Amino acid sequence: MWKRACDTASKCIAEAKEYNKQSRDKSHMEPDFKEGDQVLVSKLNFNSLKGPKKRRNLFLGPFTIIKLIGKNAVEVKLTEEFSSKLLVFPMILVKPYFQTEEDKFP
Repeated sequence: MWKRACDTASKCIAEAKEYNKQSRDKSHMEPDFKEGDQVLVSKLNFNSLKGPKKRRNLFLGPFTIIKLIGKNAVEVKLTEEFSSKLLVFPMILVKPYFQTEEDKFP
């Protein structure tokens, strides 16, 4: 009886893993950044920003990608304002930058 319960539990776990993998793969897209692309970086690593916290943007930038580090990180060229900060960011903290008309004419 104990063996049958363990086998059933193992089978259920394997099915759940497969189901979760399929549902994630269905909606997940790998970012396709290249060197020279413009990106926005999450402000999570920038603690010394001034002004009220509520009014700050969630992402800073745009910054230029200098180098791709594997599939999970990018090295960016920061402006002088952030020059003392880390240059390498994981992909989860980076998103592509799209220039809009609002950027040209505030």
